[in-house]
Amino acid sequence: MQDPEIDYAAVFRALPGMVALLTPELVYVDANEDFERLSGRTREELVGRYIFDVFPENPKDPAAAGMRETRESMLRAVATGERDTMALVRYDIEDPQRPGKWVEHVWSPVNAPVLGPDGEVMLLVHRVEEVTEFIRAFGGKADDRRARVLEAELYTRARELQEVNERLRRAHAHEREVALTLQAAMLPPPRPVGHHRAAVRYRPAVGALNVCGDWYDLVDLPDGGMAIAVGDVVGHGLAAACAMGQLRSALSAACRVADGPGSALEALGLYARFVEGAESATAVTTFVDWDDHTITYSCAGHPPPALLDPDGSVTFLDRATDPPLGARPEHVGRPETSIRFTEGATLVLYTDGLIERRTEDIDRGLARLADSLTRHREAEPEPLADALLADLLPTGGNTDDTALVVLRL
Repeated sequence: MQDPEIDYAAVFRALPGMVALLTPELVYVDANEDFERLSGRTREELVGRYIFDVFPENPKDPAAAGMRETRESMLRAVATGERDTMALVRYDIEDPQRPGKWVEHVWSPVNAPVLGPDGEVMLLVHRVEEVTEFIRAFGGKADDRRARVLEAELYTRARELQEVNERLRRAHAHEREVALTLQAAMLPPPRPVGHHRAAVRYRPAVGALNVCGDWYDLVDLPDGGMAIAVGDVVGHGLAAACAMGQLRSALSAACRVADGPGSALEALGLYARFVEGAESATAVTTFVDWDDHTITYSCAGHPPPALLDPDGSVTFLDRATDPPLGARPEHVGRPETSIRFTEGATLVLYTDGLIERRTEDIDRGLARLADSLTRHREAEPEPLADALLADLLPTGGNTDDTALVVLRL
């Protein structure tokens, strides 16, 4: 039996309780029938308008905080991509039939983001329950001491919940700040690489804790060549930053003594088995031989580096790819292969935050990268790095941290 086609617009309109849809800029997109009825505003008076233009704060109440609390909750949901449940909030509404007459209301709001295919917040679901009559039923009887105690306790518990949530947010923000500071101290700053120009970038994820697992490195080799590497540790926060620092340092040392990038990653894989949090980390390293004009590379479960020729053609270095670090139970050597480059070409290494999007095939991200490189092929490394970030990271901010190295060969 074939399932009937569902009219989701009709379902939304018939939802019980007040529900509205807003853009990330807090502009109304739609509202259900209960929202129109209970708010006293028609759909035409709502859609296309900023929420706080439709429902301004009561200017006659100097202690009013409903607008600020509601706006902060909504913006948190947009920034974090996570549902935000508010404590009870008093937010008076102007009577549409009697301008200047403000009616007291108490609400229980929830703000939930709707994510698009790229992981960005595309809509905000704003659901509110009016509890004004409930509060009045208990608090309206002057001689009912028990009711007043219950009302006070209800408000107290709601405020306590809001304070606990706020403390958790501050603790998460502090951990994120510490992790970012630690990572910044461990990542090498930009430096001269002979007469070759290079640019490095690191962009932490916006409004999330899944940061501090990405790294990059540029290493001068004893034979006069250079090793360039990027990697990504699974996890977030301080644990990921610590694992990242250990793996970056180990790979830096391995590159200086190994006879090639495959051997360097092989040694790193053995070391990663004894580093907590390094399971399934990915990395790619390239050895540049300036005299022979060759790049020898090896990849451990990481997106392939891109080689941009001066004519604008792009080649992905994907012929020496192996599973992530520690993915195999037994010890197996890592593959490597070489490719020649033309003087003036550009080598680009990056982490998956630059190209990958949720529910999207990685080939689409690689195609976007190739297209951006071709369009900006004449740019120097510094402006090219900025152009890649501008072209490829989501406009609302990247949902995964991103490391990027651009080297002019």
